[in-house]
Amino acid sequence: MKKTMTGLVKEHRAPGAVFKEVPVPGIGPDEVLVKIKASSICGTDLHIYNWDAWAEKAVVTGNVFGHEFAGIVVEAGAQAGQVRIGDHVSAEGHMVCGTCKACRTGNAHVCHQTRSFGITAPGCFAEYAVVKASSIIQNDRDMPFELACLQDPLGNAVHTVLSGDIVGKSVLIVGAGLIGLMAISVAKACGAGLVMAADVHPYRLGLARQMGADHVFDSSKVSLPQAVHEATGGEGAEVVLEMSGHPNGIRDGFEAAARAARVSLLGIPTQDVALDLGQIIFKGIRVEGITGRRMYETWYQMKGLLRSGNLGLNKLVTHTCSLDRFEEAFELMRSGNCGKIVFLNERSNHFEAVRQDPAGLTLLHV
Repeated sequence: MKKTMTGLVKEHRAPGAVFKEVPVPGIGPDEVLVKIKASSICGTDLHIYNWDAWAEKAVVTGNVFGHEFAGIVVEAGAQAGQVRIGDHVSAEGHMVCGTCKACRTGNAHVCHQTRSFGITAPGCFAEYAVVKASSIIQNDRDMPFELACLQDPLGNAVHTVLSGDIVGKSVLIVGAGLIGLMAISVAKACGAGLVMAADVHPYRLGLARQMGADHVFDSSKVSLPQAVHEATGGEGAEVVLEMSGHPNGIRDGFEAAARAARVSLLGIPTQDVALDLGQIIFKGIRVEGITGRRMYETWYQMKGLLRSGNLGLNKLVTHTCSLDRFEEAFELMRSGNCGKIVFLNERSNHFEAVRQDPAGLTLLHV
């Protein structure tokens, strides 16, 4: 009789998800089976849960979703290389062909044959997950699982921050979601001169202050371009990291950018965005599209930053819960009154606030 496990499945092409029993997946010769100890909700998972226009185009349904995890290898195929049973691991979520021009020229993160863990292939919101051995990232055994599972989004932040010069630069982060918050600490750790963050949510703005932003702007109450120009002596931000995907945030970011600035775009728009291309052209702005992490350069950069002890990721985990409380977790994510929500598989029927609210709001604590 085939073994089963519980998992959170995107069963229908509509909002929501189903928590149900599913088969424990089998592994191929170049794959490993990981017992998931902790997984975390990403903004992409919220897109999938809400089922917006991006999800409709990008997501394969009928699968367990989720892509941020930490766990322990419990089974390894014959061709798993150096990966061993008992290893503490996370994984790169992009599964690429390895043979196309992009892969062969150091740009595997934009391989046109990419399959994405938890998006177009089964993911980690379950008791077990199958991962290609080549995608495995080894974790130190003393790294807590609830922090180790944050490395996938941290890699997004590291890739975005380090896609151009950062040392001594004035930096504007538009959108203080979880990757934007990580980008604040990464930019500071990598030598940025002035770090500014913008959002519309008091809770996230409070977290931005805790992560080390020098200036925090509520862009629903002030003109963001004006505020940034005032903070930079009229120059504008030399580096703009757009993390919101909101049309107004994107437009404000370009307007707030200095001449010859670098604008890196990570946020996923859910609709078409009208831009003043003349402004981009005549200001000489360099635009970078960011997807995932550079494989595997970003992972090594990230590991080095983690070893430095300067990132303060523990400040971002505000709630932990069990997978069966997923509806409350996603509702809290929708509200914005949280940092990172981590699913812990060793505890059932559990939902807990683990940090004080930085903005004076009431945290859910059940």
